[in-house]
Amino acid sequence: MKIVHTADWHLGKLVQGIYMTEDQRYILRKFIDEMKDIQPDVILVAGDLYDRSIPPTEAVQLLDDTLNELVLTLGIPVIAIAGNHDSASRIDFASSLMEKSGLHMVGKWHQDSQAIRLKDAEGLVDFWPVPFMDPSEVRFEFEDDTIRTHQQAMERIIASITEKMDPSIRNVFVGHAFVTKGGEQLENDSEGERPLSIGGTECIDAALFMPFDYAAFGHLHGAHFVLDEKIHYAGSPLKYSISEQKHKKGYLVIELSSEQCTVQKNLLMPKRDMRSIEATMADLLTHERNEDYVFVTLLDEQPVLSPMEKVRKVYPNAMHVTRKMVYLERDDTKNNVQKQQMSDTELFEAFYKEMEQKDVSPSIKALFEQLLEEQLQSEREGGSASCNQNS
Repeated sequence: MKIVHTADWHLGKLVQGIYMTEDQRYILRKFIDEMKDIQPDVILVAGDLYDRSIPPTEAVQLLDDTLNELVLTLGIPVIAIAGNHDSASRIDFASSLMEKSGLHMVGKWHQDSQAIRLKDAEGLVDFWPVPFMDPSEVRFEFEDDTIRTHQQAMERIIASITEKMDPSIRNVFVGHAFVTKGGEQLENDSEGERPLSIGGTECIDAALFMPFDYAAFGHLHGAHFVLDEKIHYAGSPLKYSISEQKHKKGYLVIELSSEQCTVQKNLLMPKRDMRSIEATMADLLTHERNEDYVFVTLLDEQPVLSPMEKVRKVYPNAMHVTRKMVYLERDDTKNNVQKQQMSDTELFEAFYKEMEQKDVSPSIKALFEQLLEEQLQSEREGGSASCNQNS
């Protein structure tokens, strides 16, 4: 069976105040076009279809258009589950009606949930979709107060599934979770991923999924396998934070036979890349005009007036501009060169020179330092009052 595994579409995503809907429409159009050529037996969307539980209208329409073309026009079954960003009820709505057309939307899981059974030339394949569930939901479902962590919750879910599994056919798990080797706590590799819990209890041991012929996961935005190549994250189809700038985005194509499981990654080229740039403003203004989403770090030693306005003359979709911390060289008593961070007064002097094209006078410098001291004193007094009130 030929399976396409994708995840973390995050439709309606807002990055640095910019809606990514146009870029998402572009990448999903490319995805659909490639599905025409690949002709998979099924497409798995492993959670986070939307970026939030109440998505904007444009995001809902984009998902509707995409699923309509995949399922009704191309005739490819789609199995999609809710992730931690989605509303389980929204994803689950009218699911029993839609499954008749080949669209299986799973927002909730229950003990009596059954596999979605598909068939190819080799025989039957059971798909076990388990949307994101907080341990409290699993605790309520099983009426078991001992379930406190994501690991414990998944152990109960897997035990419930394996009781019903037919080991003589192929079985595929579809989930949205933070799965690691040995269940060890790891840091997310993307700022665009919302933590599943607080306190280090979100990780799940990948060994739990070894009984399945393939396990398709969403949540982590970088495509990779965990413990075994048959336990895979597809990653997101687009970059959603600058921490993802080195990711190679796309989707996975799985060939699942009775004897083996092979996984191939297909890349998707975005309309606009997301990347970082370090340069002085003078150098940056010599760059060719580019539509990418850029995060700019300016290397200028002097403050730059209206930096975003200037950057967007070259990079109209620039998302963020910051200035690298500037250091001054000074001699100490032993005449050794040390590096000292610029003080508030030195920053003011540099700013004044940029504005007025001359050095600040002693009287203005003294006035600035007086105002600065008054402000700091006010903040200190305000902090003391706050502490006294809290105590």
